[in-house]
Amino acid sequence: MKNQTVLTATGGSAITKVLYTGKVHITGGREGKAKSTDGRLDIELSTPGSIGKGTNPEQLFAAGWSACFIGAMQHNAAAAKIKLPEGTSVDTEVDLGTGEEGFALQARLQVNLPGLSVEEATSIVAAAHQTCPYSKASRNNINVEISVAV
Repeated sequence: MKNQTVLTATGGSAITKVLYTGKVHITGGREGKAKSTDGRLDIELSTPGSIGKGTNPEQLFAAGWSACFIGAMQHNAAAAKIKLPEGTSVDTEVDLGTGEEGFALQARLQVNLPGLSVEEATSIVAAAHQTCPYSKASRNNINVEISVAV
């Protein structure tokens, strides 16, 4: 099989140092299988709402974004000398739908920071949304709603 570049997209901030590269091989699309080159991810895929036994890309995106967002909050909270509460969590919903331009995504993040003041929580979440790579990738590309519970 010969490699040929078909499309290259640029935009956003240029990376000057790669910290990690996730490598995943997919077969069968939404009804297929996903396996990472290191073997740590090896899952069945299924279409959203189907009776298939696997997960789907929207769930994977929601999980990745939630985990990354918590990491960004930890980073920003440490810089602000604020300790994140034990019960810190993010519940993310990613919708797959259609619109005027065909298929599209939209997302809602519910950030839970029990015990912090509204001001501290809002500050940390706003900073995390600016530093989280998933937030950066989605900014101005999909509708995103972030709410905070303290």
